[in-house]
Amino acid sequence: MKKTLTIGMFHVTRARPTWRTPGFDGPDFTDIEYWTDLAKACEANGADFLFLADSYGYPTADDQVIPNAIERDVNFSTIDPQMLISALAAVTEHIGLVTTVSTMVESPPVVTRQFRTLDHLSRGRVGWNIVTGSAQAASALLFGEPLMAHADRYAKAADHVELSLKLWEGSWEPDAWKRDAATGVWADPTKVHEVEHDGPYFQSTGLLVTPPSPQVTPTLFQAGASEAGRDLAARYAEAVFLAAESKALADQISDIRRRAVEYGRGPDALRCLIAGTFRVADTMEQAVAEYEEAIAAVSLEEAATLYSYFTGIDLLALDPDKPIPSAAASGDNGRTNVERFLGPSAPTVREVLEEFRANGVMGKPFLGSAVEVADQAEAMIEETGADGFLVQPDPDGRNDRFFAEVMPELRRRGLIKESLVGTTLREHFFGEGQRTLPDSHPGARFRRSRVTV
Repeated sequence: MKKTLTIGMFHVTRARPTWRTPGFDGPDFTDIEYWTDLAKACEANGADFLFLADSYGYPTADDQVIPNAIERDVNFSTIDPQMLISALAAVTEHIGLVTTVSTMVESPPVVTRQFRTLDHLSRGRVGWNIVTGSAQAASALLFGEPLMAHADRYAKAADHVELSLKLWEGSWEPDAWKRDAATGVWADPTKVHEVEHDGPYFQSTGLLVTPPSPQVTPTLFQAGASEAGRDLAARYAEAVFLAAESKALADQISDIRRRAVEYGRGPDALRCLIAGTFRVADTMEQAVAEYEEAIAAVSLEEAATLYSYFTGIDLLALDPDKPIPSAAASGDNGRTNVERFLGPSAPTVREVLEEFRANGVMGKPFLGSAVEVADQAEAMIEETGADGFLVQPDPDGRNDRFFAEVMPELRRRGLIKESLVGTTLREHFFGEGQRTLPDSHPGARFRRSRVTV
């Protein structure tokens, strides 16, 4: 029996490369219609969710913004995706809406109220991508804080999620919200509780005043393939994003599922989604030609700027004919895109630059006709045990050929749903009726109907 795949659409809240096209006058990333049209197109074509990535950071070197980032807009200008979700919820009915909020810059009381509000306004369709953040050096400078060690950032993330789950799951019992006009009772005070949290990074005594939403806790995502990232995913996440570039993708997925079992959740407690780019053309030859043309349009300086955004490492300052030196690779910025280039057969700095020039963080794209890329995608699912894809947009940012040709081909093969299951995002992933966290999730232990916090 073939696995039914989850399909998410990936976008960042910044301009698409089409802005560089002379005479381009299409909708801009600061136009609300750009995003509402995108969300409606994703829903109309059967995507399970739309994911908007985010970060406060930008490319830096030696604690200074890299001028090329500003001049060429390399992971530089963005808008706040949290501000978009309400608008996208208003023009859609079924598709999930997922956004990134960093555990480094937003406190749990803020995050819990924001996501509970969005879960109400979307009728249960929101998800939180839990990250410690990319471009950490720039973010730390922006917020006037020291750059925290990588391991400590993940310890803080775990503490953040613990308090967030206490507030979501522990503040209101399921039947606390009465709204009884006859008795004049808004909520039963015996069933609305203050929670107490005294963690290593966060302390709180209080409650989440926003009443329970359809999912109670938003669907939880995680992105980051470092060992600490995989452990955070296994402990809390319900879906995890992993780059298609990784030669160890199957091992990463196996490791996450093993860790989930050790946390008492089970190997199928979360969905592992391959983040990748689909370049679709009439023929393989045409797809390869378009791919090579796109590579040629990216300079090595831009590739180095992009790499610095994710890692804090300035590749242009290193010997191009040697691997990244251990001193540079041991920094406390992002680890995923450092660790992928380490090991006995580590590439040279020049090869790393060429890889980022060609593929960025997503890895080599799926190339060819709709049938050919569907073959490649199906083979990767079989090889890795993944549960679906997070699809990087076409160069024009619209996914037109993926929607028009690849989705129907995947549907013809019985690999994706004919229609979305249930009304909430969690049901899209785990089946109708699975609206709230399962009892096996660590957040369930904070429910007042079960135990006292």
